[in-house]
Amino acid sequence: MESVDSILGTRGDHLSGKRIVHCITGSVAAMHAPGLARELIRYGASVKVVMTPSALRFVGADLMHWASGNPVVTELTGASEHISLAGLVPPDRRSSAIVVAPVTANTVSKIASGIDDTSVTTVVSVAIGSGIPIFLAPGMHEPMYRHPILREHLERLKALGVTILSPLMIEGKAKMAGVEAILRSVVRGVQSGEWMEKRVLVTSGPTFEPLDSVRMLTNPSSGKMGSSLAREADLRGADVTLVSGPGSHCEVVGIRTIKVRTTRDMYQAVEAELSRVRYDFLFAAAAPADFTPDVPKNGKYDSRSAVSIALRPLPKIIDMVKEISPATFLVAFKAEHGLSEPELRSRASERLSECDGDLIVANDVADSGKGFGADVNEVWVLDRKGQAVHLPAAKKEALSRRILDIALERSRSLSAIQR
Repeated sequence: MESVDSILGTRGDHLSGKRIVHCITGSVAAMHAPGLARELIRYGASVKVVMTPSALRFVGADLMHWASGNPVVTELTGASEHISLAGLVPPDRRSSAIVVAPVTANTVSKIASGIDDTSVTTVVSVAIGSGIPIFLAPGMHEPMYRHPILREHLERLKALGVTILSPLMIEGKAKMAGVEAILRSVVRGVQSGEWMEKRVLVTSGPTFEPLDSVRMLTNPSSGKMGSSLAREADLRGADVTLVSGPGSHCEVVGIRTIKVRTTRDMYQAVEAELSRVRYDFLFAAAAPADFTPDVPKNGKYDSRSAVSIALRPLPKIIDMVKEISPATFLVAFKAEHGLSEPELRSRASERLSECDGDLIVANDVADSGKGFGADVNEVWVLDRKGQAVHLPAAKKEALSRRILDIALERSRSLSAIQR
């Protein structure tokens, strides 16, 4: 279907080859269902939609047909849709997950009690018996969500292995989790592969060094590259921690984040994390300030007078990584300005050697359309042997996927040599 073909896999292949059954019940949050279906498709999924009669009062079947690219199941017929969608069918036709978003209090209690009187409850009942992963995203008024019997039913479903996506408590309502949170849970829930067992630390964004009580020394980093790396590793199933400076794009849904302000804050946070647990990978994508005033002024400099400020260099965060955690695979980042490609690669290789890193990602920020603050970047990825991979200009989300792929491949090779 044209509406689906144009967006299939445009944001990633995490759900490529997966069939997701999107069930919708009668909550006002059903207005978000088309967006969720489209987002699942953007990550590669084939989406089949099942709706209750009450859901049809909020969202039309024709709209969901357009959104998913597939006919919508609104009632069960002699075709036994509940079996074809959630039964023990051959692997090539088996659904990968059932997502009920939104799910009402009524439907939660029916599922928990084994009542199969709608197309949605019957599909979920069969899925529980078939061992298919199930995700429920409640949406209702807050008092209904706090009802002791509903809470009991939710706990009963959790005990059966059903994933409950906690709603957002806003204005007296238990609002359905956002599309991003639902997508993250589903993608992680159906993932398999090497990243599932990896612990990843990412630094992101700029840092601020105070010049006086109101001014600061910083750079244009937005944190987009670091947050893209953290999000991609998280979607692949890794256990991710993000150490984030005050950039405008340094927040990632669902990821443990340590907020910092100064370079010393970031240094200490990374040092503490590496000392606390063993990280398999560290992606040092942050752009911390390299200098700080000897003595920041208490108060505000008079803007009508010339000012001379003595700066001193700050310690480099990546230089201490291998000292604390030699086994951590270190991916350093280096930004330069106005260099030729050979010069850029040469300086990157030199810096990689200095920090004893495993890979370095280098880019030239002279082009305002790439690098700092931009959605697009063009980089070189170099290893210790001097091998270089050029990643042409692309969105940072796409670059993050390639960088993770290269890092995993190189870490495998390194592990094989060490064995």
